[in-house]
Amino acid sequence: MTHPVHTPVVAADGGLVRFALAELLAGGPATMRVELSDAAAAEPWLTRLVGEEPALAALTGGYVEVPARPELAALALLLWARRWWPASPLLGIPVLDPALLDLEAAVATAAVAEGVLDGFEATPGELFDAAAAGIGAAAVAGEVRDLCLRLSAWFDDRDDLGRAEAAAGLAAAVSPGQRAYTLAAGADGTAAGDGIVAAGRASVDWARVPPGVLDAAEDTVTWRIVAAPAGTRLEVEVAGAFADAALTAFATRDGEVVAEVPLHLGAGRFSGAADLTGGVHIGLVVGVTAEHLAGTTREDRADVVALVRARQALPPEARTLAERAAAAARDEEF
Repeated sequence: MTHPVHTPVVAADGGLVRFALAELLAGGPATMRVELSDAAAAEPWLTRLVGEEPALAALTGGYVEVPARPELAALALLLWARRWWPASPLLGIPVLDPALLDLEAAVATAAVAEGVLDGFEATPGELFDAAAAGIGAAAVAGEVRDLCLRLSAWFDDRDDLGRAEAAAGLAAAVSPGQRAYTLAAGADGTAAGDGIVAAGRASVDWARVPPGVLDAAEDTVTWRIVAAPAGTRLEVEVAGAFADAALTAFATRDGEVVAEVPLHLGAGRFSGAADLTGGVHIGLVVGVTAEHLAGTTREDRADVVALVRARQALPPEARTLAERAAAAARDEEF
């Protein structure tokens, strides 16, 4: 099964709408695939979305491929970016403001909700609430105001007066500016020295950590095992921190966890240490270790990074608001 990092989707009642990641990130998906899991739940919106004949084919065969709908493609891109965007100054991929992603996703969800689909994984109200909690000064203040005013009118039409007022208030309050993100250079934790009996590097599996917290580049994790009078100590550093989160590194031996290292945010990195028993030959995992989790491989991550970096050649209107904001903030620095 294709990993979710490669499969942008919009979840609806009784089905999924999938897009090809390469086409979506290139700015012009030609087709989309509608897959049904519950035909009865999907039937109310299916015909409106694809037409009578394709709907019948989907109800009969469980799926249908049809020309892409631009409003659904825009929403799929935003939902994908909220989870999988590989922010990495080391690779030249900008950090995206999660509040701006949420705001634009709220508008995109509202647009799709108008007569196309009936159920989503997040409502415009929920997405706006998340955005409103984080939006401050923006390098694209004019665009933020416009989106807030559109949402205010949308909420007002649905008698959601509290959110309508909040969106209008946010439109009035947003001011020009940019967010500052800090990033420390990767620490060289692998150099041999007194007391170091083993050292190495590891990469962060994007599926095991929250989105938007760590630099998406490879080999950002350094670890070393240091000899101490009472035994050995495992020290871990993860370079490239954009936000705080509850992170733990797990040392494994033959697939079994032998030590847990709580990681704490410092200046552009997470770090931590813990006692280690037994031998020095270990593997290291940062983030959750659940066996059922579908992890990303180095090849998965390299493919996505290449596609995202190619977006720099797209015209501004083909990129998300958060991407345009990052580009504007970068231009202000020079």
